[in-house]
Amino acid sequence: MRLDKFITRRRVIDLVSVDTEGALGELLGLAVSRFPDLNRDAVLKGLLRREDTMTTYLGQGVALPHVRVKMNRRYIIAVGRSPFGIRYDGAIESEPVRLILLLIADEGTRDYLQVLAAIAGLMKDKDFVDRLVQAPDINSLYERLHAGFGGLAAKPVQVQQNRVNRVVLREAEKVASGSGCTALMVFGDTFPSGFKASGWKPSLKAIYVSRNLADAGDHLSPFAETIQVRSFSNQRMAQLRSAVLIGLTRGFLSFSDRICCIGGIAGTSQFDTIVVIDVEKEFQPLLTGHADLLPADVKPEVLERVLAVVTELAVEGREGRTVGCLFVVGDLAKVEKMTKPLVLNPFFGYKEEDRNILNPFMDETVKEFSSIDGAFIIRGDGVVEAAGALIQASEYNFALPSGLGSRHAAAAAISLAADCIALVVSSSTAQVTLFRRGVMMPLTEKYVTF
Repeated sequence: MRLDKFITRRRVIDLVSVDTEGALGELLGLAVSRFPDLNRDAVLKGLLRREDTMTTYLGQGVALPHVRVKMNRRYIIAVGRSPFGIRYDGAIESEPVRLILLLIADEGTRDYLQVLAAIAGLMKDKDFVDRLVQAPDINSLYERLHAGFGGLAAKPVQVQQNRVNRVVLREAEKVASGSGCTALMVFGDTFPSGFKASGWKPSLKAIYVSRNLADAGDHLSPFAETIQVRSFSNQRMAQLRSAVLIGLTRGFLSFSDRICCIGGIAGTSQFDTIVVIDVEKEFQPLLTGHADLLPADVKPEVLERVLAVVTELAVEGREGRTVGCLFVVGDLAKVEKMTKPLVLNPFFGYKEEDRNILNPFMDETVKEFSSIDGAFIIRGDGVVEAAGALIQASEYNFALPSGLGSRHAAAAAISLAADCIALVVSSSTAQVTLFRRGVMMPLTEKYVTF
């Protein structure tokens, strides 16, 4: 997502204040001086009220305070850098805040959470943050911000141009052409510093898959699409099934596609595998006579975000231990009739915007509540309705492999009873499994080492 048009030099400053309220006041002063229709005191109260509810500290010395108000423009972004660090609510004492990005959005903007997530994603890149903090002057800071917000700060996608890699790319195109493929899929984690397609001009639509992307909306030439999929495996193309699933839900892949995939063992800098897959055959068990993999009310970006959170839980666990959890996405009206709370709902009473899975500040909250027995219930638009919910859909018949427990059984049952998708992380193996219409599909392999 291109955000550079919302960045201007006049709203990038070095801060004088050493506390949260003072720093926010300085940044608001920049906005109010340019847009006098904004009520500075009202906006400041809204920002401080949000900090009281949930900190906007991102980590790495970066805070992203944000608020929605009624105004005649979509977004205002003001950026402040502190030379010594600011005492910021929610930041740990040993990690003073050096960078504050203030986002003010109009109440009517529809892509507010996406913009918030895009900025937060960019600020997770430690190298980029360090370059901003260490900029020699404000002009340099602005230039680096503008480049990053324009998608130019994405890490270069490098590939060693050795003979074997060139041969594999060339032969893959021949295989794709000869087998009637409609797209090429390149797995960039084969290379420690990413994949740079210098001089490569594929004849088919090319899709790039990696665990780390600056912004999936900013396409890396010559790739038509980019997909971010976390992976904890060093096996060749371990992200394949999840990447295809995301491509289907986003709409740039269809069940009639045949894809030629190019990859290798992660971190080896060597392509060594070419695989051709028929999408329909790969996902046929989940379709069960239907053409819709995604439930009607579920937005593609919501399923993609839930999948990312679930995979991160499988990879990271909590406090060094595997965590078993269940997420049910979509068809809230039916799902609610088949669930009841096991504990007091921790999401009750919060604004929908604050408990939307697309909100980047929800990640740690969801992960923390993953240790509660029961399921997360998520609306198709991403709003988390409940955690710790007991699913009661036992009358529906389904078949599960031996060795799977009650969490998998509940996921299979609810996916049959309602038009929803259920995602499960196994408490014993950390394997991620997707359920649709009672049919299961493993998305990751078993046995995670923390």
